[in-house]
Amino acid sequence: MVQFLQQIINGLSLGSIYALVALGYTMVYGIIKLINFAHGDIYMLGAYIGFICIRYLHMSFIPALVVSMILCAIIGVVIEKIAYRPLRNATRIAALITAIGVSFFLQYSTMQVMGSAIQTYPENTIIDGAIMFMGLRVTYQQIYIFVITILLMCVLQYVVRKTKVGRAMRAVSADSDAARLMGINVDNTISITFAIGSALAGAAGILVGVYYNSITPLMGSVPGLKAFIAAVFGGIGIIPGAMLGGFSIGIIETLVSGYGSSLYKDAVVYAILIVILLVKPAGLLGKNRKEKV
Repeated sequence: MVQFLQQIINGLSLGSIYALVALGYTMVYGIIKLINFAHGDIYMLGAYIGFICIRYLHMSFIPALVVSMILCAIIGVVIEKIAYRPLRNATRIAALITAIGVSFFLQYSTMQVMGSAIQTYPENTIIDGAIMFMGLRVTYQQIYIFVITILLMCVLQYVVRKTKVGRAMRAVSADSDAARLMGINVDNTISITFAIGSALAGAAGILVGVYYNSITPLMGSVPGLKAFIAAVFGGIGIIPGAMLGGFSIGIIETLVSGYGSSLYKDAVVYAILIVILLVKPAGLLGKNRKEKV
């Protein structure tokens, strides 16, 4: 039982990262029905921005986190305006191919600037140590990750449910043409959505950089794909679904590693994607909708 609970704790830490990245996928898809495969590389940029702030600018963790979120939000808006907005009325496959192209551009541009070698965060970026309770070990890093994730999710829910911007986002998601007729600036709303999603990915990047203490220009590919699976698992386009999917995938992955082998953890996650698409394509919290022709 102790081992099981320990794996759950580890899974919540990992799932927090997936949940933050999955929120960006699900928000963008909910607004413009675009799967932004460059989103995982925004997460990678967040890790590098945090690394530069901490190692070279000598910032502490919280200011570096804020800077990383702000700069990633700006990068997300720029990408939306340059790469995606001109294709707003194009076919979905054109937007998908563009997203993959943006992903490769971000990866190899970062590699050109920062090099391909693994970079490590300075030691003691977050207070080192752990709390022991009934045989369970919870590190301060895990506490930081979980608390920051929950706070960001609460802020996001408040923005979406209680603010004018959130109402505009929900209106554009429901019917962009009707929202435009009601005086909502659809383009600005989409840009704000990209900014929020990218800021959350930037936060996830610096958190994982501190947690694993290593970053590379290609680090966004696999976690980005798993976060996408988490969004599909919970119900893509549904914010609570992204949270549920992220935590679920993180816990499943750590349980497979703890009781089986780490060699199979990726295979199990991809198998979950296949099963959920076959059994319940709308996700756990999604509802099947009929499309009128």
